[in-house]
Amino acid sequence: MKYLSSLLLVFGSVCQTHAQERPGKPNVVLILTDDLGWQDVKCYDIDDPSPMETPNIDALAQKGVKFWQGYAPAPTCAPSRCAIMSGNHPARAQKTHVVGGAPPTPNHKHGWSMMAPWYSGRMPENEMTLARVLQSNGYVTGHSGKWHMAIDHKAFPQPEDQGFDWTRSSLGARSRMPNRLSGFASNKEEDPFRLDENGYPYHQTSEDALSFLRENHQKPFFLYYATWLVHTPIHTRSEQLLEKYCKKLGVERPADQEGWTTKGQTNPFYCAMVEELDYYMGKVFTYLNITEDPRWPGHKLIDNTFIIFTSDNGGMEGYPGEVITDNYPLDKGKISAMEGGTRVPLIITGPGIPKGVESDVMVNGLDFYPTLLSLTGTERPKGKNLDGADLSDLLLKDPSNPKLVKNKDGKPRDTMVWHFPHSVALESTIRVGGYKLVRNYNHRFEEGRTEHELYQLYKKEHRKQVRVDIEEANNLASQNPELTKKLNQKLSSILDEMDASYPYFNPQSSRVGPEKKLVPAVKSHRQTSNVVRFTFSENGAKVIRADLIYTLNGGERHEEWFRFKDSIRKNNEISFHLPEETTHYFLNLIDENNFLVSYPQAPDYSELSKTKDKFAKYAIAKKMK
Repeated sequence: MKYLSSLLLVFGSVCQTHAQERPGKPNVVLILTDDLGWQDVKCYDIDDPSPMETPNIDALAQKGVKFWQGYAPAPTCAPSRCAIMSGNHPARAQKTHVVGGAPPTPNHKHGWSMMAPWYSGRMPENEMTLARVLQSNGYVTGHSGKWHMAIDHKAFPQPEDQGFDWTRSSLGARSRMPNRLSGFASNKEEDPFRLDENGYPYHQTSEDALSFLRENHQKPFFLYYATWLVHTPIHTRSEQLLEKYCKKLGVERPADQEGWTTKGQTNPFYCAMVEELDYYMGKVFTYLNITEDPRWPGHKLIDNTFIIFTSDNGGMEGYPGEVITDNYPLDKGKISAMEGGTRVPLIITGPGIPKGVESDVMVNGLDFYPTLLSLTGTERPKGKNLDGADLSDLLLKDPSNPKLVKNKDGKPRDTMVWHFPHSVALESTIRVGGYKLVRNYNHRFEEGRTEHELYQLYKKEHRKQVRVDIEEANNLASQNPELTKKLNQKLSSILDEMDASYPYFNPQSSRVGPEKKLVPAVKSHRQTSNVVRFTFSENGAKVIRADLIYTLNGGERHEEWFRFKDSIRKNNEISFHLPEETTHYFLNLIDENNFLVSYPQAPDYSELSKTKDKFAKYAIAKKMK
């Protein structure tokens, strides 16, 4: 009897030990905020204190690692989202800006000296996304909020086409207000944005994220919560919050709903939006903190959940007539590859990750995919390219040791690249250690702009990184030409390996030099079956490449254009095989001086914004059999 009792005691202890083991597939919550700046979060105060109140995000930082040098893959929304979800660098994916999937054309045919290259309108539909690979490992996958990984919010492919079992895209309280000075949320039951017990508007996007957790927390889950906050429109449905920040900032309550022109972090609407974001984040954190984990009795969900909190790009500082925020001491903001456009808040928490740690290690949103594969024990898909690095050793061993972040060759990573050949920026950048090089593509025709800028952001002292010039205020390029040349060559090597696309000169511009008179011209074209042939003449500048820009749905709402690079060429004749479903096409000729000639001539964006036409109206219509 005594032997049986001992055996039962041992057996019970073994069972109890097994019951207490953490389940092998931890949960994942990836929170991607929209346009949240590095200095918009209170715990990131570095110089002047931020007026925004973010107690829930600040508390999250105390439960894990807060990165001071966390970066987005791109300075705008869609390319960062696609990069995080696919693991592919925007330059490699040819997805370097929002929208996309259109023929190359200048913003204004005479006023703009350069035009952006063709870039993809979306993430490929067959991409092995982070959601798909986790799904293959037994995870239930959910999405709430913004998607924008296609040419339009509603365009194909949608989350359900990219590996998500569950998806909701409600704007919630972020739907545009007719007037941001009136029509605030109330306590009335019929109000769709009725205030809760704490005075915050009902936000369907937040409730959708919570619904996914409530419905699926019995299994290992991956929640991609992509907030609409704090993107424009700049408004709050909480009159209480608006009044709070007017008082806190010492500003008068606006009398005119249009615009805010006071500089700095003084916009009371935006400050209220940041606090709203924090509140809705708190609801998710609270649910994870108080809900029992059915897969791990005696524990809460938070005990086996990794949380990544970050932003898709740097803060949007403003637009004509509206100052939104200020990323100072970082330079510029969204739509620029300078520090203010790419550096973002980044906090990672979870089982085994030390608490309350601040790290100066340079990391990137591209790192999430390989890191989550390791943390969840998910096998890397065969042949899958991943441009980021696995941060799991860094997170679990020593978040202060940059040598734990390694490249594909196994060596410590010290380099990151951004490629943004768009808008007024037209730039690529590279960081190597504490130095950063900026390459300006439009330096020839923009007064005061040099081809290269070189900044020393940090220096090492006693194995620690010490801030030098994160403001990017002291251009060292002329003082250090050797390092400038070395970094520029390294930038070229990395971009060429990814087959990056570069901006072109506009031959219609009134600002460019005499080389525009040498551009080639298309003389004729003819189509036979699915083969189209063009003849052209070189007028002094050699044609170095010819691209076919074609669409399969010309004239439709979500008209989308693709590219065939180069062609079959014989003397001054070029031929392409048209895809069977092609409806319309353009020919692009690029000459040795980097001018792009479109045939037929594509309209500029200023013209399209007036006419609302589709590009197909100006293209060659494919002859049907």
